[in-house]
Amino acid sequence: MQIDFSHKQSAHCENGVVSNLMRHRGFEVSEPMVFGIGSGLLFSYLPFLKVNHAPVFTYRVMPGIIFNRFAKRVGVKIKREKFKDPKVAKMRLDENLAKNNPVGLQVGVYHLPYFPEEYRFHFNAHNMVVYGQENGTYLISDPVMETVTTISDTDLEKVRFAKGAFAPKGHMYYPISFPEKLNLEKAIVKGIKQTCKDMTAPIPLVGVKAIYWVAKNIRKWPKKLGTKKANHYLGQIVRMQEEIGTGGGGFRYIYAAFLQEAAKILNNEKLKELSKEMTEIGDQWRDFALEASRIYKNRSAQTDAYNKVADQLEAISQREAVFFKKLKKAI
Repeated sequence: MQIDFSHKQSAHCENGVVSNLMRHRGFEVSEPMVFGIGSGLLFSYLPFLKVNHAPVFTYRVMPGIIFNRFAKRVGVKIKREKFKDPKVAKMRLDENLAKNNPVGLQVGVYHLPYFPEEYRFHFNAHNMVVYGQENGTYLISDPVMETVTTISDTDLEKVRFAKGAFAPKGHMYYPISFPEKLNLEKAIVKGIKQTCKDMTAPIPLVGVKAIYWVAKNIRKWPKKLGTKKANHYLGQIVRMQEEIGTGGGGFRYIYAAFLQEAAKILNNEKLKELSKEMTEIGDQWRDFALEASRIYKNRSAQTDAYNKVADQLEAISQREAVFFKKLKKAI
């Protein structure tokens, strides 16, 4: 049982799943367009929530929100299902495949056998498409992989029912109805407005204020937590930024590509200029990650080193604060 499904590699899993599922239904929507319309760009600092014994730093909205927002704004209806019983989850998956309906799954990466070992840890917000089954082996289109792959039914159950934060609980989703034509213009404007609102929120948990709050905390970590824990926390920021679902710098590049596409669709030259600026901001995030990684890999205990990366992060927060105000005015 194999569905004729076109696999295309993407930078980020959820965007890629949505783009590939839409393409399967005859709608050519790029990964950046999905991300932008779905208002996926965010920064959030959640010190009260721990993953791998360190606070959560996220550069995107919660899993599933990108697809929900994208679908609502372009007029696509999606069905989502979660399960308590793995047997029922498998039965529902097999039913969809038998109807030639590829489905998206939210899974944990720790038990994904085709992931390199260094990328396997307890992260439960990864997304993939299942497009067939052969002799107890499922056919997988994982957007972050170059080619399609497979997974055994036993391993698929493990990743669908992984434990811990954001446990997927067998989460399965797929589009069920479509408009005759996608109204991208209105959807783009709504997506941009939401992102600007999120990134300029007046609370320190999200947006540019959260970036600034993290910078302030970095300065305190060596004395407050000790070198070992401070390095671990700093490593968490970089890991969340550069390894988990594309992260900070990568998401900025995707958003820059979205603005470039949006500039053509809306015939708005200002968005083209802002696309270039967002690329520069992405470069600043990458520079920050490089300097931060040098600190925690070398186990540096020097306060100045932490102050320097905190300075970089503060500069990013200030630049993004100005950027999102300009972006809001541009539309």
